Amino acid sequence: MKSVLAERKTFHPQDIEQRELPTDAGRAVRELAREICTVLDSRAGGAAHMTRTLTDPELLAQIDGRVGELPADVRTAMRPPATTAGATIVSRLPLTDEEFGPTPPSWHDAAQWNGEAARRASSFQLDIVMLLLARSAGEPFGWHGQQDGRLVNNIVPSPGHEHEQSGASSKTLLSPHTEDAFHPQRANLLMLACLRNPDRVATTVSSVRRTELTAAQRTLLSTPRLPILPDVSYGSGHEHYPATPLPTLWHAESTGDTTDLTLRYDPAYTPLDDADAEFRSAYAHLTAELERVCVTAALAPGQLLLVDNDVAVHGRVPFTARYDGTDRWLKRVNVRLPERRRRAAEADENGYGQQIVAPFRSARTAPLATGGAVPIRAGAGRGHASAGAERDTADDRGTVGHS
Repeated sequence: MKSVLAERKTFHPQDIEQRELPTDAGRAVRELAREICTVLDSRAGGAAHMTRTLTDPELLAQIDGRVGELPADVRTAMRPPATTAGATIVSRLPLTDEEFGPTPPSWHDAAQWNGEAARRASSFQLDIVMLLLARSAGEPFGWHGQQDGRLVNNIVPSPGHEHEQSGASSKTLLSPHTEDAFHPQRANLLMLACLRNPDRVATTVSSVRRTELTAAQRTLLSTPRLPILPDVSYGSGHEHYPATPLPTLWHAESTGDTTDLTLRYDPAYTPLDDADAEFRSAYAHLTAELERVCVTAALAPGQLLLVDNDVAVHGRVPFTARYDGTDRWLKRVNVRLPERRRRAAEADENGYGQQIVAPFRSARTAPLATGGAVPIRAGAGRGHASAGAERDTADDRGTVGHS
């Protein structure tokens, strides 16, 4: 059973919290990224952006050591969504269309910073901007198996992938989903930044906290009944791990109503046919409610969409890609919020062997929602985390990924 939202094309940005980066704050982020590039270039003998990666220890140390120089307005703008919509649009990040050259045909081409030297430098600087913004919000991380472990993912339509359930698709509706729902270390906060979107292709967002569910339905969906499986694009290997039943819903603060509901939702990879009729009915009602409360955001260049991945599911409406260098181009960063707690039971999940790249992870113990604590292993400023560590991963949907 595969369930998706209707193909919504009506835009409702007024239903999503709006914030703006003050002009000085936006300029400060861009300038700090340029300064970091200059420092790295000088230490490397020039043109460091040609050879460095976003997991370079010196670059990471610069980001971590200097993010505190940014104005407080940046941290204020990048705080988690504050309304029941579970999403926020942050506007006025300064950038121009001419900076980056044509939209590349794949994430791999985008990651290579192809084109003129000035455009390569600008693209690398923008990736640093993304990390500075994400670090202002929490702890950015990547997936070892997604876009070669890059901390900043490029989301562009790619020829041959038009009908996939991935960020490289275009002609099909990207099903609403919790990012990396199958994994216990999925992101708390998802950051999508728009470089280009001339066709106003909309991202869909639906918050579980705006749904109407009966007490009986909440009880059914809060019971671990079915697993959420990894995407087939992960390749082989995950079948060697036991599939653990997971709850679809639970209460963050145990109030018993919808005001504090959180969810893990990915119907395309949930074997709903294995459940009884009563559970399937409750799940179908949740799906219908998520459709009813769906809002859409057509991002403009310089806008960022922050999605609370514990509260809202997101997707994308279909569009026709031209592959002429003018198509939609987003950048995505997964963010962990160290102060946010998840269910203690998630620490026992295997995550199907998927691992994260977590260079900013705190060397401390992460709190759990109920009882005990799970140690978070530090990576000396960089490294990978095992699937069972509390709250440090977002799923790896293959080499292209959901968005």
